[in-house]
Amino acid sequence: MAEHNLDLGLVVEGLSAWYGEAKALDGVCLRVGAGEVVTLVGRNGAGKTTLLRALMGLHRQQQGVVRFDGVDLTRLPVHRRARAGLGWVPDDRGIYATLTVEENLLLAPITGARGWSMERIYDTFGVLAQRRAALGTTLSGGEQQMLAIARVLRTGARVLLLDEPTEGLAPVIVQRIGEIIRLVADDGVAVLLVEQNVRFASTVAHRHYLLAQGRVVEHLANTEFKERREELFAYLGM
Repeated sequence: MAEHNLDLGLVVEGLSAWYGEAKALDGVCLRVGAGEVVTLVGRNGAGKTTLLRALMGLHRQQQGVVRFDGVDLTRLPVHRRARAGLGWVPDDRGIYATLTVEENLLLAPITGARGWSMERIYDTFGVLAQRRAALGTTLSGGEQQMLAIARVLRTGARVLLLDEPTEGLAPVIVQRIGEIIRLVADDGVAVLLVEQNVRFASTVAHRHYLLAQGRVVEHLANTEFKERREELFAYLGM
């Protein structure tokens, strides 16, 4: 497995979260180093999306520590976490339906010096260049996913939080998303990926955390993850 600088990147310690009195996360600890792709794998209801929301500061009932590049983000509001380098692509993609592709891209504020230029975005996401004048309502699921990822890269985020980016997409689009994730990691961005598609996860990630009932129950290098893929298929009901 490749070595990554775990002093840089995202560090989560003892993160717990509640919905009322129901505990959704229970003392989660994880790391994602700069230039590393890490997946969160688990059944529906395991707490994966809640974890991403908590990292962004969108979940109010939480405790624990979130740091990025040594800076404590735990008490920061959402906009300051974004300015610190965290970028979130939600499972609903969050595309503005009445804006064009280009307007969606230009609307996002630039929060970091490493933000992708429009030229680089259009070079990398050729379909967005072709559809730059199209309204969000007219985009396919795959085009929306590309736009959602590109919008975060334009901000200069150094942590990319991806929630089920391949769900419901055609295999050719899934393959392209994998290529983009690897490209982003090669740029030194830390990628935390929530993914139900175990086969896809094994093609892009360096390490994997298995979540069950809000807890990390296993932490696997990608080699072991591949060796146990059939077992994980059965566990996830796939």
